[in-house]
Amino acid sequence: MKLSCEQHIFQFSETNKPVLKIHSGTTVEIETLDCFANQIKRAEDKLEAMDWDRVNPATGPVYIEDAMPGDILKVNIKNIEIGDQGVMSTGKDLGVLGDRIEGLQSKLVKIEDNYAIFDDKLRIPLNKMIGVIGVATEGDGINCGTPGIHGGNMDNKMIRENTTLYLPVFVEGALFALGDLHAVMGDGEIGVSGVEVSGKVTVNLEVIKGFTLNNPLIENDDCIATIASKETLDESVYDAVSDMEKLLSSRMDLSSGDMAMLFSAVGNTEICQVVDPLKTARFSMPKWVLEKYGFRLF
Repeated sequence: MKLSCEQHIFQFSETNKPVLKIHSGTTVEIETLDCFANQIKRAEDKLEAMDWDRVNPATGPVYIEDAMPGDILKVNIKNIEIGDQGVMSTGKDLGVLGDRIEGLQSKLVKIEDNYAIFDDKLRIPLNKMIGVIGVATEGDGINCGTPGIHGGNMDNKMIRENTTLYLPVFVEGALFALGDLHAVMGDGEIGVSGVEVSGKVTVNLEVIKGFTLNNPLIENDDCIATIASKETLDESVYDAVSDMEKLLSSRMDLSSGDMAMLFSAVGNTEICQVVDPLKTARFSMPKWVLEKYGFRLF
């Protein structure tokens, strides 16, 4: 099954009409616009003339049969294809260094041979990832530019090919959508954008019953990682670590003290982004450690 980028939303909301209904376990190819809705394609295209109400579109939503509040949506990211040109932006009062910049600036970035061509001196290896990915929540919609318990604009560079993202389900059908691909992005997304790019993502969507989550969770071949978004990084880190402790303590026979020491020894607190309305952090634990305690996720 395929979804066109023309079928997109600008907020995650239970009032969005599904553009596709599927059964649990279905694989879908989802085409995406870039975070600027493909409005910056030439050097002559300026940020000042852009329609800022059309930022961070997410393709969807997809209604998954049998997904109900309290379930988990398992999103297996099978493949990410990107276009041959990306765009970056920054400007006054944007990102961490915005106080040192005048006006708005953008840069077109050519993509070739698995590299992003930053300038005539630097070719950056790609780390293709998904910036916006999530489900609808109850009540008021959440702008696609904002992260939260539903996922959204987490800008987490671990959300890439061969990774599984687990999302809590809040409404019937989950109403899943994704967008905001990056060809390259560093942790923090300091200047307010990565190398923003359009493309296609192939995902398998599966409903998990009998388990619940407070926040999104990632699994790959090497680790599992909890993700949290709050007003400050301190709060995000606390929630991510707390979620990991709750997850592991229900499956491993360790005291709270031993768990804290284990986290200090092998756990990693990492920043996802610091430029969105909420700040996002993750806390990862290596699988080789968890396997020693007979850990199983779901």
